[in-house]
Amino acid sequence: MLFLLKGVLIIATTRQFALHKNKGKTIAQTITDRTDYAENPDKTRKGELVTGYECSPQTVDAEFLLAKQQYLDQTGRNQGDRNVLAYHIRQAFKPGEITPELANELGRELALRYTKGGFAFIVATHIDKSHIHNHIIFNSTNLDCDRKFRDVKQSGRVIRRISDQICLEYGLSVIENPKPSRGSYGDWLGKNKKPSLREQLIQAIDAVLDQKPVDFKDFLKRLEAAGIEVKKRGNRYSFKGGGKSYICLRSLKNDDYTEDAIREIIDGRRDRKPKAKPAPVQPQTDNLLMQIQRLVKPKGSIGYDRWAATFNLKQLAKTFNFLQENNLLDFAVLEEKAQKAKDDYNAISTRIKAIDARLPEITALQKHIGTYSKTKDIYAAYRKSGWSKKFYAEHKEKIEAHKEAKAFFDVLGLEKLPTIKSLQAEYAALQAEKKSLYGKLKEAREYMIEILTVKQNAEQLLSHSDGENEKENERAKPPDL
Repeated sequence: MLFLLKGVLIIATTRQFALHKNKGKTIAQTITDRTDYAENPDKTRKGELVTGYECSPQTVDAEFLLAKQQYLDQTGRNQGDRNVLAYHIRQAFKPGEITPELANELGRELALRYTKGGFAFIVATHIDKSHIHNHIIFNSTNLDCDRKFRDVKQSGRVIRRISDQICLEYGLSVIENPKPSRGSYGDWLGKNKKPSLREQLIQAIDAVLDQKPVDFKDFLKRLEAAGIEVKKRGNRYSFKGGGKSYICLRSLKNDDYTEDAIREIIDGRRDRKPKAKPAPVQPQTDNLLMQIQRLVKPKGSIGYDRWAATFNLKQLAKTFNFLQENNLLDFAVLEEKAQKAKDDYNAISTRIKAIDARLPEITALQKHIGTYSKTKDIYAAYRKSGWSKKFYAEHKEKIEAHKEAKAFFDVLGLEKLPTIKSLQAEYAALQAEKKSLYGKLKEAREYMIEILTVKQNAEQLLSHSDGENEKENERAKPPDL
């Protein structure tokens, strides 16, 4: 989950990291370093906010190491440098919305649900930042010491779903449209990231150039007046703003901010490149997720208790997760998707019924074609006999079978009979298609039921919200006089 605090983007999300042996350190040292960081007494209220599952926080590193030795003794498996020692989950919460004790409890709940209680772990709740956050470290070796934790490709999504569901069950905020984390903390901050010292220097140079200095000497004076220290080293100038060290123009690695370029701009011999205009801030639309999010009040409040008495919180969490993962931010789009799900299911069902009707038809057609082929000579002779009653009596069964086959062809409107081989190929193809469609039908049915349930829940939630608003408006009306 992401949110803004005093103009600074705070990362409040749930992420997992695999811990490998650090270069130059033993396995024991690597585990100890990580668990010591999580259990830092200055960040966990002297250890009060550290809890363990199937291990003691005081000896967690030794217990993890012992389990790995037992795993090696039992299985003989050793992955070397590729071996994952433990997994580290970071979980953070919106400032002012949760107590440290509850955060620790929710971290424990997340770890239990994610590992299904099969792996030892510690939960350390840090309170040294403006946002309370958990560090969950669980052993990669299970409690029975006979297998390792299987990290799946979509583990981040799995953890986020579990964390979001827990947060919604407790009436806490969750992100509406999370994006995967790649790169550094600064990459997450994006436009809210504080500019670097070099970026600050460029901004100061731009501001001075906007003032149209007379010459380069005037340019330097104006920079100093703006709080930038100027120092000449040989033939080059270097500058210092808010940092401890001087920055030379060459280190900016930008051809528009070399000393020669700045002199040319001041003298009018070089045009300044226009600054990129910041993208206009789009007003945030009141989407479906935001409407549902507002319904979840802090746990224990009057509004929350009244709402929780009407709706199942776990059902809300499932509804919210479904809308979030399928990017359904508008109720009209949800309705459209729900209708499409019904249409898709009905289309597959109709096709299966058509195949079921065609298969016996092909079987009957093959039978009649065989009969027709075997009796056509007899029927031709019967016709040449002038429809002799004596010939009919002698060959009645075959003549009637031939007539029945011909009548069947007439009903189907066949001008030319298909070959037995083509019918066999069609039958096999339809059988294969039917088998494939049954799998698709099951998936379509499950998705249809899920999205229709979500749509129904959303309708109830929104109607409940409208009802609450009407009550609030009614209470706000002045009494009739």
